[in-house]
Amino acid sequence: MAYYVGVDLGATNVRAVVADDEGTIIGNAESGTPRGPTGIAVTEAVLRVVREACDDAGVEPDEAAAAGIAAIGPLDLAEGAVENPANLPDTIDRIPLTGPISVLLDTDRLYLHNDTNAGVIGERFYSDRNPDDMVYLTISSGVGAGVCVDGEVLSGWDGNAGEVGHMTLDPQGLLTCGCGHDGHWEGYCSGNNIPRYAEYLYEDDRNVETSMPIDDPDFSAVDVFEHAEDDDFAAYVVDQIGHWNAMGVANIVHAYAPIIIYVGGAVALNNPEKILDPIRDRMDDMVMTNVPEIELTTLGDEVVVQGALASALTGGTGDRSRL
Repeated sequence: MAYYVGVDLGATNVRAVVADDEGTIIGNAESGTPRGPTGIAVTEAVLRVVREACDDAGVEPDEAAAAGIAAIGPLDLAEGAVENPANLPDTIDRIPLTGPISVLLDTDRLYLHNDTNAGVIGERFYSDRNPDDMVYLTISSGVGAGVCVDGEVLSGWDGNAGEVGHMTLDPQGLLTCGCGHDGHWEGYCSGNNIPRYAEYLYEDDRNVETSMPIDDPDFSAVDVFEHAEDDDFAAYVVDQIGHWNAMGVANIVHAYAPIIIYVGGAVALNNPEKILDPIRDRMDDMVMTNVPEIELTTLGDEVVVQGALASALTGGTGDRSRL
């Protein structure tokens, strides 16, 4: 029997699953993503999690026929590595992936994707609603999208198509994104940056009253959404986040004409109404073409790792006909 591996390297966690040749998951493992000291530490964590998933499945790593790898970007596809990831410390400048994993699994059938491209592969493979034109949008520690047009997942020559979180939405560039550039969607609406945006709005009007722990070093996006029910300023911050998110989604619609957009990532999954409803409410005013369905991902927080697994099963495409 052949076995298949799916790997998800995120800014927060590393996950791996092992499945049999029918796609049934028989092993999994997870750990936190190291914060350094270098990218090699992250590579070692990925290899460790893959070994643990294989142990959980009761198989040897070299029994794997293929592996799909989903990773934060930006990617260097030619070298099979992540280069200067925006949401990890600056000391992590390069994370080798395909070479070390290929050695561990003893196979050259490895398929490396941006994590959001793996997300759209997962939706394409597993979801009941999976037209040829669709998008998977993640709003998590970062913002990004996987795009499928006319049945083809767009990866770009270097694997970095879909980095929509780095679209410039604010021409004034009031906030700096984790990548170092100003005015990006991710700089306002990602889980990492929502607290900074709330702090910016608060500093802009110190007369505002709020029960949010703005000055707490541990102030987080969770605090913003939890207080939005009964705190006018928190509700205002969430409304402004909704405006930026809707603007970004409108750009996606105009660029790619999807029939459906699935939204995932921790920020969306933990606050579905506060994230999705403001986007849906603004679409008619922002979009001049057909407005797509906008739905929460059907695969929860499994979407990326399952997309990586689907890639391994189908030779990198997610096309069920390849099984």
